[in-house]
Amino acid sequence: MGQWTETHIQSRSQLLEENERLQRENLLQRGRSHQMASLQAENVRLRALLNSTALLRDDVLVAELIGVSPDPERHQLILNKGQGDGVFVGQPLIDAEGLMGQVVEVGGLNSRALLITDATHSVPIQVNRNGVRAIAEGTGALGSLDIKHVSATTDIQVGDLLVTSGLGGLFPAGYPVAVVKEVERDPGETFARVLAVPSAALDRTRHVLLVFTPHDTQDN
Repeated sequence: MGQWTETHIQSRSQLLEENERLQRENLLQRGRSHQMASLQAENVRLRALLNSTALLRDDVLVAELIGVSPDPERHQLILNKGQGDGVFVGQPLIDAEGLMGQVVEVGGLNSRALLITDATHSVPIQVNRNGVRAIAEGTGALGSLDIKHVSATTDIQVGDLLVTSGLGGLFPAGYPVAVVKEVERDPGETFARVLAVPSAALDRTRHVLLVFTPHDTQDN
């Protein structure tokens, strides 16, 4: 009985150790699997980003997001490209889907960009379907833009794609900005209330494109 008991205790201890080892290995394998899934997703995003450069007429610089503003009221990104890379204040920032914002501060090795959804940002846009012009202003919410100066009688519909108009000379014409998600027309009101969803993945993108127009390239 004593030998059986000792053997039984040793066997149970060995089984517990093996179980613990297998749990550690399983956790490690799952961690590696998640990492691989993350890398595969990032590769997909990078391919989409690089493929989008073929559609651009302008020169671009790939930059990586290295930080965000700690102030929830400010929609700003910190990028790993700066003055030494030719980055300049006012430079447009895009991802594979559309316009993200513009550079507002440049250092030697990095820069700060303001997103189009920031409450202080605005961009001239036009309805891609018919050319109607308006202004897209940030609302302070990442998923929403307020479209200003749209007459109540203007032909604008839910689902319309809004692109940069090129007016003002800051953003080149034709970049996707947002898609109209809501149009309200109140009787007696001069302007319609129009809300849109940004085309760019503002809260998910890690790699972005800084756009140089031919004029910018010559100046730099």
